[in-house]
Amino acid sequence: MSDAALNILLVDDQELIRTGFALILGTQPDLSVVGEAGDGGQALEMIERLTAEGTAPNVVLMDVRMPGMDGIEATAAIVARYPAVRVLVLTTFDLDEYALSAIEAGASGFLLKDARAPELIGAVRAVADGDSVMAPSVTRRLITRLREPASVEAPEASPKQGRSQEALAQLTERELEVFTLIAEGLSNAEIGEKLFLSESTVKTHVGRVLSKLELRDRVHAVICAYEVGLR
Repeated sequence: MSDAALNILLVDDQELIRTGFALILGTQPDLSVVGEAGDGGQALEMIERLTAEGTAPNVVLMDVRMPGMDGIEATAAIVARYPAVRVLVLTTFDLDEYALSAIEAGASGFLLKDARAPELIGAVRAVADGDSVMAPSVTRRLITRLREPASVEAPEASPKQGRSQEALAQLTERELEVFTLIAEGLSNAEIGEKLFLSESTVKTHVGRVLSKLELRDRVHAVICAYEVGLR
């Protein structure tokens, strides 16, 4: 990201929650809350207006349970209409269905609302920088669930899986190593230690992997790895 402040849109049906997030994020000179919305529909209208004004959000902090359009539906709509915008889902519910639904909808991160201020601030920066963030408990369960066979009979490969397999062949040996370690849930620093590479070099490899496989971020790289049978 550039040195310019990151624009953030807060979406939650509780004004007190939005105010709390705004106060926390407002303490950082590189973060700017440019708007607030009470539900998914309002969020889409707000993004359209902010984009027209030249202050489109880089990151949307999205609640899940809201009246009208909920956070999952809104996330899918935002990702489809504004691919450059990253969505970080926050919820009080530490449940698989919400995490997985948010990820499937295109969210780049999933945190619980009880996350500490430094964790929230770091998550916003990471997501804006193209990385992904998930609550540790959610990450563990996601990888565990992906490792479980969906059924006794092997499902037929979808067109998406076929494209992923073809793209996989385009990865260099080093990129494939990095991709495999991403699938295991390792961070850039951990991958660097394992492969004896600098963190900046790992970040470059991760970027190339995501580009070649046409993936939004690391979370979706994990899902892709298990879709194509990479273990």
